[in-house]
Amino acid sequence: MQNVLMSELEEALSNASADRRAKTLRRITDLFIFGSTHFSGDHVALFDGVFNHLVLDVEQSARQALAERLAGLSKAPPNVLRTLAFDDAIAVAGPVLERSEAIDNVTLVENAKSKSQEHLLAISRRKALAETVTDVLVERGDRAVALSTVRNPGAKLSEIGFVRLVNRSRSDDELAQSVGSRPEISRQQFLKLLSTASRAVRLALEAVHPDRAGEVQTVVAEVASAIQMSAAAASRDYAEAWALVESMQATGKLGEADIAAFAQAGKFEETATAIAALCGLPFDIVERAMVQDRTDTILIVAKAGGLSWPTAKCLLALCDGKAALSPHAAGEHQAMFNRIKRATAQQIIAYLRKPKPEQPR
Repeated sequence: MQNVLMSELEEALSNASADRRAKTLRRITDLFIFGSTHFSGDHVALFDGVFNHLVLDVEQSARQALAERLAGLSKAPPNVLRTLAFDDAIAVAGPVLERSEAIDNVTLVENAKSKSQEHLLAISRRKALAETVTDVLVERGDRAVALSTVRNPGAKLSEIGFVRLVNRSRSDDELAQSVGSRPEISRQQFLKLLSTASRAVRLALEAVHPDRAGEVQTVVAEVASAIQMSAAAASRDYAEAWALVESMQATGKLGEADIAAFAQAGKFEETATAIAALCGLPFDIVERAMVQDRTDTILIVAKAGGLSWPTAKCLLALCDGKAALSPHAAGEHQAMFNRIKRATAQQIIAYLRKPKPEQPR
């Protein structure tokens, strides 16, 4: 029946004007919307074929009107929806990408990987977004797309998505504030964000008071440390991590292999607390080392704690938000780790844990 209808449509519209084609499309759309809730799968497939046939030869305004009307239907023809979603004209694709619940995640990911920033922005405004979709949006999208995605309460963000957003926030206070306001941001990424924001604050204050740059640096560092310790004390995740680590240590079951296992499992809080407990290192220094961008800091902590290179390599991967380091990066970091003497690393840690003298007023 579908082939017969297609042939009749093609014959009837072969010499028809654009206006007549648009009118035909409107009438068929009216018919579909009127009965869509009662149509069977075969009926929807039939209309799908008719729509796809007609949209090939109508002007943008007609395609736009069709997109607007089909976007709100939960039972819309899937193939024509896909055609509309991949239309180069955002006026056509936008309504479907932003509102249609009949568009699946696979199609959204494919669209986000290949279409314009306007298409990505429309996707970012959907009522709900899966992590597979937001991963593409925050990787490929421009600033407007990133902001729209992170401000969407219905968007789910993965850990790798947060890693990318935190990295993008380094010179963007507005984006940093939006990322940091997400309730599900992990402590590791929140502290990385805080660390970056602290540097931005320091630079701004130094520009205003260049004659007091040393004082500004000390004050900002102390404030950041206080915020860090206060947040850790109030963190339920850290309370659970400390309880686990103390229990393992009390029963003699805490060893270097456990630190590596925590790191490989992506357990930031357990890794930080285990290093502090097993190696006798200050917790705040361990945690700050794990969220800083400087590789040598975490290597110094690992060396001071007497950890081996394989464990240090697991720590670097965890801090970098990756499953594993590349062979090239691992080789460079191992060479640096081997050059650091344990006594020197312990001296650095001892210096960092000393209370800072008060600045003269």
